[in-house]
Amino acid sequence: MLLIGWVACRKPQDLPNISPPYVLNIPEGFDAPIIPEDNALTIARVALGKKLFYDPILSRDSSVSCGSCHLLELAFTDGLPVSKGIENRLGFRNSPSLANMAYHPYFFREGGVPTLERQVNAPIEDETEMDFTVYDAVVRLQEHEEYPALIKEAYDREVDAFSLSRALAAFQRTLISGNSSFDQYFYQGDTNAMSSQAVRGMELFFSDALACSSCHSGFNFTNYAFENTGIYEVYEDPGRARFTNVEADWGKMKVPSLRNVAQTAPYMHDGSFETLDDVLEHYITGGQVHPNKSDKVKPLVLSTTEKEEIIAFLEALTDWEFLTNPLFN
Repeated sequence: MLLIGWVACRKPQDLPNISPPYVLNIPEGFDAPIIPEDNALTIARVALGKKLFYDPILSRDSSVSCGSCHLLELAFTDGLPVSKGIENRLGFRNSPSLANMAYHPYFFREGGVPTLERQVNAPIEDETEMDFTVYDAVVRLQEHEEYPALIKEAYDREVDAFSLSRALAAFQRTLISGNSSFDQYFYQGDTNAMSSQAVRGMELFFSDALACSSCHSGFNFTNYAFENTGIYEVYEDPGRARFTNVEADWGKMKVPSLRNVAQTAPYMHDGSFETLDDVLEHYITGGQVHPNKSDKVKPLVLSTTEKEEIIAFLEALTDWEFLTNPLFN
């Protein structure tokens, strides 16, 4: 009883973890994402993560933020073949979309990082991105006029690598996209949501003849597997082999989601295809010869009309509500 009375008399700001939970809006047809027990979503944690995401304080010269390479209107990509970091340093891969990252079982093209909490440290320390260290970023946040109080409110602890990484991960888990014309048609039952051209493209996409959905499956349009799609005869980027050091994994990249794909050009791990037409032509030809190329990538026969229908379907995967959501910007 004494303990209950002591708690009741304390001021709300003195109580740990009092921030209300952040309730995710799970679209129809989607599963609920798995949230780590040590990083349950709260309003304070998500707000802190959003502030950190757009703050260049995490880069060595305070010139770029996470948001510099992940723009909301481009489904959190940057429109460049490969991303630029501080001092306009070029990275070596195309910036991936962050939409629905809460559902990914691992991260980066090679899948070498198992959680969002661990993923967020990599761009801070990469010399072509933020060129900083997590330690130095923490010191800078400790000296900031706002962050110590915000982190105390969100995680009931002092500024440290734990709170930094978890706040960024918390915000990214809220970036859920699932209200495209396709979703309205397929999951919500609005038969007028997609054009007849896009519907025919959808039927082609899911057909056994094309088998696009053998890789781009499920509500997030990816099976999260690793495939070499024959972009090159010789790959400079080792892909999955960068993590496994296995020759048979050379050139294999994690299958990307196709959600909002019409807004995320250029395409492939190195941005080598400028348009969806280029991507489709690649798969029609069957790709380049490579010993690790997936046996799923074979030449296709498509008429001009059918190509237009497939692209119309891919464009119907654009979630305009997501791309303009003020909660994410």
